[in-house]
Amino acid sequence: MPRWVYGLMVFGALALVGQVVGAPPVAVFASACLGLIPLAGLIGHATGQLASRLGPHWGGLLNATFGNAPELIITILALRQGLFTLVKASITGSIIGNSLLVLGLSLLVGGLRHGILRFNLRLAGLSSALMILAVSALLLPATFGFLVADESRLEALSVIVALVLLLSYGAYLLFLLRSATEPQWESEPRPRQWSIRRGIAVLGVATLATAIVSEVLVNAVTPVTDQLGWTELFLGVIVIPIVGNAAENWSAVRAAWRNHVDLTLGITSGSSTQIPLFVMPVLILVSAGIGRPMTLLFNPLELLVLAVGTAISAYIALDGESNWLEGVLLLALYLMTAAAFFLDPGGA
Repeated sequence: MPRWVYGLMVFGALALVGQVVGAPPVAVFASACLGLIPLAGLIGHATGQLASRLGPHWGGLLNATFGNAPELIITILALRQGLFTLVKASITGSIIGNSLLVLGLSLLVGGLRHGILRFNLRLAGLSSALMILAVSALLLPATFGFLVADESRLEALSVIVALVLLLSYGAYLLFLLRSATEPQWESEPRPRQWSIRRGIAVLGVATLATAIVSEVLVNAVTPVTDQLGWTELFLGVIVIPIVGNAAENWSAVRAAWRNHVDLTLGITSGSSTQIPLFVMPVLILVSAGIGRPMTLLFNPLELLVLAVGTAISAYIALDGESNWLEGVLLLALYLMTAAAFFLDPGGA
């Protein structure tokens, strides 16, 4: 991210002060959103510095673990307050935000500058298969909940599905770690500037600061929805993912601009698969552990958007190349999706 973006950290402090002195909730919420953008970028940068020290495989594992730390922190705090709609919507929003908004914008700018964009077809296909598994894992509880009106059984099924997804994610990470001879997502050169100790220290401080500002943001959600008339569904699908993924979004678009399309797909597909295969199962288990069990029964509109988004992303990856027009198509679907969630009155 540009260095000037880190100046937005002052808004995190302003959000904290605003909550203490009783500032208008909208101002507090907006300040928290702005303050989280550079913190998410700092987590990503510190993770990247550590990854460059640890090597491609263990560095990749570290990136997979901390790649969506801001979203995980925000959603766990939201779980504590029982904001299940916001939590589920943020899962949906993170997936479609990466697969439609970020990928679409990346293909648009990259295609306009370089024409035909080519990428690793086999690895793109693997990511598509993982996303199909994830969407299937969401459709199964929804169908079960429709057929079996028993909340306790639905909760049990959600936990089982969460555990299976975590095992699948573990197998995916093992596959990456053991594929020493397999082609990996290309990466841009990163100078080794930080020591491991500095990287760990910055990562720890940034994560702690993210938790503090995220709690301010979550506390402001209900007053903001009441005041602006927005729903938790819209905030979760559109606003929260953009804030939490701002740093990765910038990196993906910049990589496409430089014609590093494999890196763009590595960022977008990595985040898109980590959310349903790691973050979502962790949230299900955490919710059960804190006595606020959350099920995998998602809003029908969310399921439809996830299915369509996954299908069109997989279709684009079929031939191993893309262009700016396909980026426009992804952006068009995202804009229509955003309008649908904004106008949906049942997302409160």
